[in-house]
Amino acid sequence: MAHRVPVSGNFSLNDLAGAGGRMDEVARAVSTAFTISNGLRRDTEFTILFGAEPPPRARRIRLAGTGLRYLNPDERSTAALLKNALVRSSTLEREVEASPGLIVGPADPLKALTEFAREPGTIWLTEAGLPYHPTSAASSGVGAVLSDPEDPTPEEREILEWLAIPPVSLGPVSLRASQCIDVLHNRWDVLAPAST
Repeated sequence: MAHRVPVSGNFSLNDLAGAGGRMDEVARAVSTAFTISNGLRRDTEFTILFGAEPPPRARRIRLAGTGLRYLNPDERSTAALLKNALVRSSTLEREVEASPGLIVGPADPLKALTEFAREPGTIWLTEAGLPYHPTSAASSGVGAVLSDPEDPTPEEREILEWLAIPPVSLGPVSLRASQCIDVLHNRWDVLAPAST
């Protein structure tokens, strides 16, 4: 969940942390979710809910590893990929594939969060959660709800609590979103090693 990124894409790549509304963190999380040594995780999907403005201006970007292209491990080029998608969709009232494997369009962030959180195996990463120690990797996949440097809004928190999404913590040290993704991937990789 990205709370401050301008959904118009009207920000400089030279100021991702300031005028970009912490797009640096979002880009780092996306890059971390997919990139591995000499390749991409093709079994991964990533959804960003941009809630800086209410519907219909709010946006959602969905990335699917199966068809994803043009994603590099560096923060700036990932931010450029996401920025271009936001700019391209800013006047559209429907979803569009802005680049291979990257779909962008209008969304109601709270409704989209509710849909995502209803998926089986979804967890909510929060510093106040119980320690997370998965014992098996779900065959249908595992999902995690993660916020940018800001805490979830009261409305987002209410949805997660209403759906009884388990709040879990990855340890006693406060980690950045991208670091959390690395830890999660590692724990799931150990449980279900890749076949390649």
